[in-house]
Amino acid sequence: MLVDAKRQHVQRMFSEIAPRYDLLNHLLSFNVDRSWRRRAIAALAWERVPAGTYLDLCAGTLDVSSALSTRRGFSGRVLAADFAEPMLRAGASKARASIAPVVADALALPLRDESAEGAIVAFGIRNVEDLDAGLAEAFRVLKPGARFVILEFSTPPSPMIRTAYHAYFHHVLPAIGGAVSGHGAAYRYLPRSVAHFPNAEDLAGHMRSVGFTRVTWEPLTFGVAALHVGQRP
Repeated sequence: MLVDAKRQHVQRMFSEIAPRYDLLNHLLSFNVDRSWRRRAIAALAWERVPAGTYLDLCAGTLDVSSALSTRRGFSGRVLAADFAEPMLRAGASKARASIAPVVADALALPLRDESAEGAIVAFGIRNVEDLDAGLAEAFRVLKPGARFVILEFSTPPSPMIRTAYHAYFHHVLPAIGGAVSGHGAAYRYLPRSVAHFPNAEDLAGHMRSVGFTRVTWEPLTFGVAALHVGQRP
């Protein structure tokens, strides 16, 4: 029951902030989130099968789906899955013929086993109610040799940067986010969710535990975010 309550709370929260989600993402990250997403898409190595089916997990307002679908040489299809329909609707202006938005839970994806050439999740995996089950579900739908890319917030290792980061993340960001979105609870949830999420090395361990191989990760922007890549053998 607690798991269902968390799922419903997160779903409702993201549905309510959908109209201002993009604006606040770019404002609160000083637009650095755009470069992070470009790095994540590059790590997907979609050029290996440019006409394949790719999964954008926890797709939100379709930022990643849109960026991938417009890459020069990409001729495949992007399945954009998110359990909050208002988020997908808020990103409707970014939709293209090659993007298929679908309301779906990360723990029960509407894809056959071994049907996707790659999968990516940007700033959404920490919101999945059961991390290992979510990773296993992504593993299930990937074809052998396909990559799974995770872009997620992290905690900077440097004490000096971590202190400044925590001050911004726990005080400035919630104040601005709450004022602009009208939903202060959502932007207080963000730093809490990051604080309770596994660190970068532990997340890599979770990926390995469900079967991913060649798991690597790198810090981005002094460790504010981390980029993980794993492969289905």
